[in-house]
Amino acid sequence: MAAFTFKPLQVAKRKFQSYTSVPAQDHEDDSYDLEKRYSGDDGDYTSTPSSAYSSRQSSGAQQPMVRRHSIARPTINAYSYRNPRAFSRYFSLALGSTIILFILFLTKMGWSSAKSVELGLLKSPPPPPVWESFPFLKRYHGGIRTLVSREQNVPEWPRKGDEVPDALASATAGKDQKEKKNLERRLEGGGVPPGDKFNPYPMYSSGEYLDEYGVVQDCYLDEEETIKIPSVRAYRGVPKGMPDNLMGSYDVLGLRNDVCFERFGRLGPYGLGYSRKFGGTGAGMEGDREGAEKVWEENPEVDFRNVNWAQVQNRCLEKNHFRFKAKPKGKNHFYQAMAIGGPDDEPPSATSAEVHELGGYLHKRYDNLTVSPPKPPTHQNLLPRTVVLIRTWWDYNYDDEDLMFLRALISELSIQSGGEYTLHFLIHVKDDNKQIWADDAIYQEVLDNALPAEFRGMGTLWSERQMGLIYGGLEESFYRNLPVHGAYRSTFMPVQYFSHQHPEFDFIWHWEMDIRYTGHFYHLFDKVSSWARKQPRKGLWERNSRFYIPSEHGSWEDFTHMVRVQTEHGTNSPANKYSEHPTPHNPNTPSEPARPEKPIWGPEPPLDDALELDESLKPQTSYKDDNYTWGVGEDADLITFNPLFDPAGTNWILAEDVTGYNTTRALPPRRTAIITASRLSRRLLMTMHRETTLNRHTAFSEMWPGTISLHHGLKAVYAPHPVYMDRAWPPSYLAAIFNGGRNGAAGGARMSVFSDERQHNFRGSTWYYDAGFAGNLWKRWLGYKVDNDGGEEEERAGEGRMCLPGVLVHPVKQVNLVFEHED
Repeated sequence: MAAFTFKPLQVAKRKFQSYTSVPAQDHEDDSYDLEKRYSGDDGDYTSTPSSAYSSRQSSGAQQPMVRRHSIARPTINAYSYRNPRAFSRYFSLALGSTIILFILFLTKMGWSSAKSVELGLLKSPPPPPVWESFPFLKRYHGGIRTLVSREQNVPEWPRKGDEVPDALASATAGKDQKEKKNLERRLEGGGVPPGDKFNPYPMYSSGEYLDEYGVVQDCYLDEEETIKIPSVRAYRGVPKGMPDNLMGSYDVLGLRNDVCFERFGRLGPYGLGYSRKFGGTGAGMEGDREGAEKVWEENPEVDFRNVNWAQVQNRCLEKNHFRFKAKPKGKNHFYQAMAIGGPDDEPPSATSAEVHELGGYLHKRYDNLTVSPPKPPTHQNLLPRTVVLIRTWWDYNYDDEDLMFLRALISELSIQSGGEYTLHFLIHVKDDNKQIWADDAIYQEVLDNALPAEFRGMGTLWSERQMGLIYGGLEESFYRNLPVHGAYRSTFMPVQYFSHQHPEFDFIWHWEMDIRYTGHFYHLFDKVSSWARKQPRKGLWERNSRFYIPSEHGSWEDFTHMVRVQTEHGTNSPANKYSEHPTPHNPNTPSEPARPEKPIWGPEPPLDDALELDESLKPQTSYKDDNYTWGVGEDADLITFNPLFDPAGTNWILAEDVTGYNTTRALPPRRTAIITASRLSRRLLMTMHRETTLNRHTAFSEMWPGTISLHHGLKAVYAPHPVYMDRAWPPSYLAAIFNGGRNGAAGGARMSVFSDERQHNFRGSTWYYDAGFAGNLWKRWLGYKVDNDGGEEEERAGEGRMCLPGVLVHPVKQVNLVFEHED
């Protein structure tokens, strides 16, 4: 016992633990526990029991087993672990930064996506239009060796009873066998059938014509009167299986559809098919040429390098001037010449030198003729004078294909008709700073450089700045960021001013450089004008607003009756929901009521604009009492080649481009015809001129003539010329799309085919401002490959060159002719 020393302080220390210690579970002591128990980080309050333990063991005294509780248990110190605060701070910082960056990323992407949607970027392509799923028609490219009469022809499309283009499979079956038979026929001597001269002119030598219009003097290309232009040749029939036109009609307009034209018979008289050393274009020397030489049998090839068309046209008109109305008194341009006097004063008389020159010219003209100079007319009627204005610009690049087109126009309309038409160029000078109005030499220089040598002397210059001065005071709205006097928004401004300055022309044909016609121009212009003259005014505006589809509408009489019923009783078409001018709902009608319209009868002026209306243009009877007689025999003031549709309610992007009108309550009533090619009377053009000058009114180019005709009660006519489609459109579907507006019309509602999002339906047609089929068909007809189809090899190995009836095609751009000795 003496060996055991009692240490009260040490025992006290072991009894009182720190507040940070955590009690552990009881367990038996062992060497491992002892080692853990007396080792630790906190050496301040834990004693080392080695001496006491060893003294107890060495004494040999038997000690009782005492269970120690908290004195020697291991403790867990709160400071024995690493401080977690640093890790939490770094982790929170990283997590917060990630969230902030993610939010910024989402914000930026949202802004970018909204901008893309606004600009139309990254937009998924829309599904292809329905019409692109229709199969292509193949027999447009039929050759001249397969001609059959129109009565015997079974068109590839449309066929009676066919509503879906499944019947095309049988039409194309056995094609290889047919081509083999055609080749065998050619080898056996069955060549190109003989063609005939195509003469659309009146019987000038008949007694009836002589009594009514007088003698027609022949016109020549040279002063010696030895060179005549070869006649256009046509071939009876059409290629076997030739499709019918889906819109418009030959029979209604009186156009011939029993003949077709191939490229040499149509353009051979104007330079196609013979060498440049003989004055031709040097093109058309390849491909199938069998029978082409017949074009020049009666009259040889013309050397167009020596032709001055201005002189030819003037000589022809002078020889036949007794057939036409007397030229009105010339204008005294006192405001340009700063002359003394006013517009009613006589213009300056010709100088003695000018009179002597004119007399010498007339003496020379009739000195060598066997006939005496023309005497005063003894016939009953005098013909009106008509000018064909070709719209072009001062730096236009005329290629050989353009030259053939222009030669055809002037030859067929002016030279071979005895001067019934005058061809003239209206040339846009795009540089407003060019001093063409201040210096005669500059004007002449620009005019000479603006036209090919053979057409010099046939042009008139104009500029947008000039239009701004003449038609000053117009409200400048910059609609679609374009000036109101610009060529795009006011195409007809220079035309109406030209008419104001040239009162000798009763009618003006407004024509474009990218229009082509596979038939004869005189035949087209004469038949369209005659048909328009016969049209009654009753129901005219309603018929004007619809496409005529013969395979769906039947005869023209059936079509007229259908239009009357649709107008007077309305239709249940869903398109009427989107009309801008729906009729009031009648509770006694079904939930989707028909919406009858008030037919247009006489002038339809704007609501809040005072117009000076001609009393003679107001109807003398009521609409109901007229028996389709008013207007018959009256020349049309406006003739268009597309329907005159109502843009109200449509999504046509230029529908609201009207200037100067009071639009407080509503926009003025409007009518639009897409493509500005048209015939306008001087009465219409002078009305447009006064409206622009005095009332400060105008509208977008394609809307302006139709709108003025509507306001003032002038006679406007849509001529339903034949239009072809490149695919097999079911006729009922075609009618539903193209006449999908209000009450079966082409316009008047959002479902109109002229709405911006629906105009793609025209791309497979032969006539529209962006029709793709037009240019392709023209190039194939000229003998060139298009999309790896056609061309020289196919013509020679197959049916020969294409032969088409008269078809207006637009637009035709950049026809790169292949010339002799060139690849």
